[in-house]
Amino acid sequence: MSRLAKIRKHLLPVVKVVGIPALTFLLGFSLASYRPSPKPESKLLPVSQNLIPLNSTEGEKLLSSSKAQEDYLPLSAYFITQINPAYCGVASMVMALNALGIPAPASGELGNSHAFTQDNVFNERMQQVRSQAEISVRGMTLEKLGQLLSTYPVKVDVHYASDMTVDQFRDLAEKNLQQPNNVVLVNYLRKSIGQQRGGHISPIAAYNRQTDHFLILDVSRYKYPPVWVKAKELWQAMATTDSESGKTRGLVLVSR
Repeated sequence: MSRLAKIRKHLLPVVKVVGIPALTFLLGFSLASYRPSPKPESKLLPVSQNLIPLNSTEGEKLLSSSKAQEDYLPLSAYFITQINPAYCGVASMVMALNALGIPAPASGELGNSHAFTQDNVFNERMQQVRSQAEISVRGMTLEKLGQLLSTYPVKVDVHYASDMTVDQFRDLAEKNLQQPNNVVLVNYLRKSIGQQRGGHISPIAAYNRQTDHFLILDVSRYKYPPVWVKAKELWQAMATTDSESGKTRGLVLVSR
């Protein structure tokens, strides 16, 4: 299947969800040059020099030369912006479940469409793990992220940065990004990679072995564009301690 055919396959069911104009889509819209920007670019925060924005010449070259980007198209088709400052985990979950094709309830805001949103993703079992109200204020830890995802028919593996070396992290994430039907969500400390400011959760969608960079599809799109970050820097950002759990941050592998 060609790259364009793959793009159409992933995007056709969700044109209305992500708001891509139908005409643009039918004319052959390419995600390889997609520059998501829900807010005027001038309002985005500056990107530190150690990071490479996807919407740059260098960033696009990293993607085109990446051999581990199986997750890029399915995640990009459902790339959303968190609707609450504490909803990075919720938005990341929604992207993962949609990208994996997990059956979703009907969405009132999308007519008869069945797709996960940051509202309908909350089921009764999730509320028992951590309520929607509590998440709206406190967000979620890595452990809670795994438990919340486990309320759906997916396989969830939680990995703390303290339990792996940077080499083990790199190998684990790269292997995942080379295979379909699985997603990597990372929990890291923003300021550790030169961003503002606290703990954050987002999917990673590609890995470039030549430069040793991972691509983060940052769900707080009103703050930062998707960026490439060195593997060691991302691992160090995950190896920081979460104040609520007293454990390090890390990653969650989600598969069906």
